Amino acid sequence: MKINTNNWNKFRYTLYTPGYDLLARYFRQNREESVISLGVKNGDKVLIVGAGTGLDLEFLPAGCEIVATDITPAMIERVKRRSEILKLNVKAVVMDGQVLEFADNTFDKIILHLILAVIPDPLKCIKESERVLKPGGEIVVFDKFVPKGRKVSTTRKIVNILANLFFTDITRNFESIVGQTSLTVQLDKDAGFHGNFRRIKLEKMGSD
Repeated sequence: MKINTNNWNKFRYTLYTPGYDLLARYFRQNREESVISLGVKNGDKVLIVGAGTGLDLEFLPAGCEIVATDITPAMIERVKRRSEILKLNVKAVVMDGQVLEFADNTFDKIILHLILAVIPDPLKCIKESERVLKPGGEIVVFDKFVPKGRKVSTTRKIVNILANLFFTDITRNFESIVGQTSLTVQLDKDAGFHGNFRRIKLEKMGSD
């Protein structure tokens, strides 16, 4: 039986919503540096996939147009409340990050924070992000992956049984995921925990 499904994620993150901010704030600096690296300008269209409670919103300028998606309705309600407090132009919608309901080449910038290691199919998620990103647009990723150049150990696989059930998959290899796209890596930085967390910036090359 497959553990990581949309229904399970929706259920567990509904339970986690009340205390989510307390735990996720630990990653505030990496979130901020990741968003800043995008260089979002007024007028840009920004997509946040797996927005959670909207902790990335505070780092975005008021003049951009933001769409925030998440599979969990309880999280999206938090996003709406946070966007009102911050007075940002945000459309918050419940949506599957593996099937983005937007036209091709819609967004200038996309944020994928702590989603690729959680979503059932990270390849579908990043391919969908690539599809809706404009040529020349950029994606930032902040997440946990197997450190570069290492194989998944037996111990890691065993620990992942519980980790994947309750929180996140700790056996995903970013190189194998991005290697199946046409995205170009512009930045790949160690974000802590001995290289298990990384901040990555990707670009969709412009058409000739």
